[in-house]
Amino acid sequence: MISYTLKCENGHRFDSWFQSASAFDKLLAAGMVTCPTCASATVEKAIMAPRVRTARKAASAPDQTEQAVAPPADGPLSTPVSDEERAIAEIKSKVEANSEYVGMEFAAKARAIHAGEAAERPIYGEAAPEEAIKLLKEGVPVAPLPFTPKRNTN
Repeated sequence: MISYTLKCENGHRFDSWFQSASAFDKLLAAGMVTCPTCASATVEKAIMAPRVRTARKAASAPDQTEQAVAPPADGPLSTPVSDEERAIAEIKSKVEANSEYVGMEFAAKARAIHAGEAAERPIYGEAAPEEAIKLLKEGVPVAPLPFTPKRNTN
């Protein structure tokens, strides 16, 4: 895993994890790396300092990055603590209220809607990155969401 500090065309900076440098390059080329603040797909790597801690520093002081993103002590872990988290929570709420969750059938249903074989309606769901790339190449308008959908559990 590799973490990059990224910057969008509007100057928003954010961090994101990728499986590898080549995975980042593939996702960026497919337009699947977007700014969590403004959803811009024009993203580039920002200058960043490596996070290196010596054993001596690790033993003597807690990691400052962990403290910076810690949830408030008086609220639940699901409470958004930053402007970005609040924006993502708002997007999630609107998507869930105004579209249908189709789960792992997303690619098939998106193709059917695009081809006119199913009623046009807003949907969201899950697809493997390879399948999402195929949809884009076929001209099906899809975009990654900055959250994971709720899943029904028994």
